[in-house]
Amino acid sequence: MMNTKRLLAAFAVGTAGLMAVTVSPWALAQPGKPAEKPADKAPAAEKPKADDKKKDEKKDGATVGSNAPTFTLKDTDGKEHKLADLTKAGSIVVLFWFNPECPFVVKHFKESKTFNDLASKYKDKKVVVMAVNSNSAGTQGSGKETNAKAKKEWSMDYPILLDESGDVGQMYGAKNTPACYVIAADGTLAYMGAIDDDAGADKPGKTNYAAKAIDELLAGKKVTTSSTKPYGCSVKYASKKDKK
Repeated sequence: MMNTKRLLAAFAVGTAGLMAVTVSPWALAQPGKPAEKPADKAPAAEKPKADDKKKDEKKDGATVGSNAPTFTLKDTDGKEHKLADLTKAGSIVVLFWFNPECPFVVKHFKESKTFNDLASKYKDKKVVVMAVNSNSAGTQGSGKETNAKAKKEWSMDYPILLDESGDVGQMYGAKNTPACYVIAADGTLAYMGAIDDDAGADKPGKTNYAAKAIDELLAGKKVTTSSTKPYGCSVKYASKKDKK
């Protein structure tokens, strides 16, 4: 009887011990291999921050301090002009968007000779002035003949480049005539914006931003006013449909 009680007591203790032991599935490693813990759950993908999104967005047109977009265009005489050739030669280049029928352009050629005087003043200082017409075919002020006529009547001693596809104008982000861009001799864009400080269609302003930028570049100084808000008529770009 005593032996039976002892056996029952031993059996109860053994059963309790087995029930108290908890074995994790991953703890049962194969012989010779360490036990591996299940991989943690992969974290959810983070949403892009607003600042990161802005960094990824491409800016519209050229930016001051960056390399000016290179191009090759023909003028009203059929002569080809390459921006790269001019900057390689160490020239400062002034580009202004042109439309001979825009009153904001006309004021710089009839009542005053803003761009002609600019070209004449810096002609012997390795400064090249060029007009660019990006208006599409059939729009105001477009066409080789119209621009050749204006060049002659207004005594423009520098080329008018024809960009009817609008590719060059859009590379620069030119939206108005006469928007102006000054490119330093190293090929970087030093100034972009209005030619002067009078946005009206009657008379030129007192401050010529392009001339100011050129003077500072020639003196080896930093351009103090590197951008302003351009004014004038809108550039009449060709639509995507017209380009096809």
